[in-house]
Amino acid sequence: MKTMTCRQLGGPCDLAHTGETADDVIHAQDKHLREAVKAGDAAHEPAREDMKGRWRHPKRSLGWYRDMKKAFAELPAD
Repeated sequence: MKTMTCRQLGGPCDLAHTGETADDVIHAQDKHLREAVKAGDAAHEPAREDMKGRWRHPKRSLGWYRDMKKAFAELPAD
């Protein structure tokens, strides 16, 4: 298990997301952003829009995805 924060994934806060894979953490971040924006948290809106754009245009977002996978791989296990 490894942990990345919302901020490490491009968001505005330090909420920790833990998972076995980078994909687990990325999906947790997506859920967090959806819930935060739905609750009216304007600080998370830009990151949510970025995440929505990555899901819609995965080929254009491969750079971000590779960077997050690399950052995850470099983290020590919890």
